[in-house]
Amino acid sequence: MPLEPPPAHRPSGFPLFTFGHGTADRDRLLELLRTAGICELVDVRTAPGSRRNPDVARDEMARWLPEHGIGYRWEQRLGGWRKPPPDSPDTGLRNRSFAGYAAHMRTRDFLDAVRDVLDGARDHATTVLCSESVWWRCHRRMIADFAVLSAQLPVLHLMHDGRMHEHRPMDVARLRADGRLVYDAAEPPAQLLL
Repeated sequence: MPLEPPPAHRPSGFPLFTFGHGTADRDRLLELLRTAGICELVDVRTAPGSRRNPDVARDEMARWLPEHGIGYRWEQRLGGWRKPPPDSPDTGLRNRSFAGYAAHMRTRDFLDAVRDVLDGARDHATTVLCSESVWWRCHRRMIADFAVLSAQLPVLHLMHDGRMHEHRPMDVARLRADGRLVYDAAEPPAQLLL
């Protein structure tokens, strides 16, 4: 049975945000999230914890974020660290973890979970959170690709210095006719020898 992609979403007054906690402590995290106007944080870490920073453990965040007016939920179905299938069509990705995640993005689990996140993002400022500080080395990048290409929802990456970067999808990302992403865009044409 073919999977149904999430319906196209109309852009709302809110973009989807992404954020990587890195080594930021609770006070810095709160400052950044409040400044960005975040109302809900969706944790997309596969293993939501940290040996170095206990404030970002799942149970801790579920306790202290709501105390400060920010909703928290762990969305395990959006976690990273996936293995690519041997016949992966995502030939435009060099990183095996990214290729594995690209395959996961075409599953029912991903589509249902991302639909929930995007529906929430239409109503209030929502961020997806992982541990990697920089978005371009994290699967948040691919969630952002999906939001922009499939749902036409703008995405802003919140940086530790408070700046926000508007997301531009990877050049190799392509929306298929069935509404799913594949990372197989053709390589740039070879230069002509004169």
